Amino acid sequence: MNLISRLDTIVFLFYFVVVAGYGLWVYRRKKSANTSASHDYFLAEGSLTWWAIGASLIASNISAEQFIGMSGSGFRIGMAIAVYELMAAATLVIVAVFFMPVYLKNHIYTMPQFLEQRYGKAVATTMALFWLGLYVVV
Repeated sequence: MNLISRLDTIVFLFYFVVVAGYGLWVYRRKKSANTSASHDYFLAEGSLTWWAIGASLIASNISAEQFIGMSGSGFRIGMAIAVYELMAAATLVIVAVFFMPVYLKNHIYTMPQFLEQRYGKAVATTMALFWLGLYVVV
């Protein structure tokens, strides 16, 4: 039995070509501009469309937990496992509507930047080291 079917391969390649093509298109369009600020890097200089940003949020949130763990749990216990993801979607909407305007108005683009502005450099460095250590261990 094949682990990856022909249809899976076609869908993967199509998705890869679309994402890479869009990235190259944005890169070529912005090639002449000199980008060095962190907000330019994280926000793509404001040049991305809403659907590209939404797809990026979903893609960065997907991991082996969704592909393997939640699929197995969904098979075993049913659609109740989907409530976890539905709550995440509702939370993202709340953050986008109520919190993002405040963050953008105050020029806050990353979590360490928020912590540094709110609590000081020591807290931001501690958080960064904590997550770095966690990712190394996990």
